[in-house]
Formats: sequence, structure tokens, C-alpha cells
Amino acid sequence: MELGVGMFGDLHINSRGEVQPAQQRIQEIIEEIKLMDEVGLDFFGIGEHHRPDYAVSTPEIILAAAATVTKNIKLGSAVSVLSSSDPVRLYQSFATVDLISNGRAELMVGRGSFTESFPLFGYDLQHYNELFEEKLELLLQINKQPHVTWKGKFRAALENQQVLPRAVNDALDIWVAVGGTPESVVRAAKHNLPVIFAIIGGNPAQFKPLFDYYREALQHFGHSTEALQVGVHIHAFFGENSRQIADEYYPTYAAQMNRIGRQRGWPAYTKQQFEQGRLPQGHLIIGDANEAIDKILHMHEMFGLTRFSAHMDVGGPSHETMMKSIEIFGTKIAPKVREALGK
Repeated sequence: MELGVGMFGDLHINSRGEVQPAQQRIQEIIEEIKLMDEVGLDFFGIGEHHRPDYAVSTPEIILAAAATVTKNIKLGSAVSVLSSSDPVRLYQSFATVDLISNGRAELMVGRGSFTESFPLFGYDLQHYNELFEEKLELLLQINKQPHVTWKGKFRAALENQQVLPRAVNDALDIWVAVGGTPESVVRAAKHNLPVIFAIIGGNPAQFKPLFDYYREALQHFGHSTEALQVGVHIHAFFGENSRQIADEYYPTYAAQMNRIGRQRGWPAYTKQQFEQGRLPQGHLIIGDANEAIDKILHMHEMFGLTRFSAHMDVGGPSHETMMKSIEIFGTKIAPKVREALGK
């Protein structure tokens, strides 16, 4: 099982409402990715957002910078909002990152849980599902062959157009991020694409039917499940002392949940919700190394995971605590998980 970190590039917002400069946060992110590589984590993913509380709108530029200071870690998006992107340009950008990193780039696509990119790039939210389906078809065709002939509804047609540069092995690894809808699971299975499930609430066991459904759908479309790739994306943060790191991180985490919640009509986030999430059956992995090891192994057993992604920057915790969390993940958690799995 691959172990890595996902981020959205959250900017820290202090009690006076002052927002951390994006330049500072981006430079911190590069340092954090460098440490992930040094402590032996397997992959890093960065999300695309177009909001004042996030620093990163173009994951591929962050990944290109990270490629120059890392040696082994896989570098990908988490996610790229394919619905409001041009598949040609997206492939070209990530193929370029792949060339810079000597074949370490990967692309994770999704429909986007935030919608700011749609009006920004001139797309109608009424076409939310159609846009993703059409653009995924084109992206996959580009990934399979350099010369493309294609016609769709939302983009100019292509007539034997050559898409360059090509990725190192003439193909990128492409994942699909799924929030929890059966339709998204079927779409990924139809195209035989690996899936990562974002579990950001409730009991993770509630997602078990979707994992099973994905396997069944793969078989339905005639795809083998022997090389199945499936992962989870979980809010996580690690410290030396479980109670201390939870108490220190809660205000930052709750503030971000409330910022988003106010826009979506959610009730105020409570300490009780936070503590319930930290329980063995909860969706948060916020605590010490032993708690994290137990939860990760439990999810591996429950879902048959090949990838675990710790979403580690919710709310914009300090760079110092981020570096400590990454260090614990790489030096204390990952080795024990690999040892338990016989790897």
C-alpha cells in the first residue's frame, strides 16, 4: 500500500481574519514536499482551487517546482478540476511535469467540490456532469495516442492533431477522485481507472458498499480486478502526544470547517464532532503514531486499499507543525504500516 500526503494549499487565517500571503504558503509547501521525499513517503497530491482561502490554482506548477527538489516521491494533483479544464492543455502540463521528474507525475481528476472554476473559465454549472464525462473521454484518448481525432459538445473538434510533449512512458497514470456517488464509481470502472474515495465524515465503514460496487462494476465492464488500485483520502494530522496535538489543532480545523460550512448551510462544527471523528470508528486520523497505524491498517483490511492519502493541511496549520506531522508520518507511521503488511 502506498502512503502519502494530499493537500489543498490552505492559507492560515488568524483570529483577526488576516490571511497568510500565498507566496509564503507556496514556499512552505515546497519545503514540505521535499521533507516527504526525504522521509520516504510514496506520493504527494495538491488540489486546484480558485478561492481566497487556498494558495494553489495550478497544481502542475507546484509539482514542477517540487520535481526539482525531490528524487523519488510521486507527484500528482488532488485534484485537477477536469470539468473546467482543457484536456489537451492538462495532458501537456502533466506530461511536462513527468519529463521534469523522470516519470514521477500522475494526474488525479475530479468534478470539483467547489464551483468557482466554472464561471471563472466560462462554463455553465448546468452541464456539471456532461462536461466531466466528455472531457474525461478526450483526456483518456490523448493519453493513449499522440494523434487525436475527436468531436464533442463543449470544445472545438480535433482532426488528427498531435498532442505534445508525451509523458515518459507515453502515458500518464490517471486516477479519478470520488466523493461518494455510485454514478462516479461506475464511470471510473467503465474506463478501468483507479479510484480514490474522499472520506471526510461519518464512519468509514459506510463506504464499504461503494468499494464493493466498484469491484463489481469493473467486472461488469470486463476489466480484471487483479491489479485493482483503490485509495482513500482522509483528514489527518500527527503529533507526539495524541491529546496535545488534538487540542492544538482543533481551533484551526474547526475554523476552516465553519468557513466552508457557512457557505454550504452546515451547522456550526463542534468539539463533539471532532472527538467523535477521532474515535476508532471515526473518519479523522488526528493523534499520535500508534493511533494512526491502527486506523490505517484497519482501513486497509476493510477496503483492500492500495493507497492511503493523509489530507494534512486543513485550515492551514503552521509550517512548523506540518513539518513535524510529515516527519512522524514518514519515520514512525509508514515503517510500521509497511512492516505489518509485510512490505
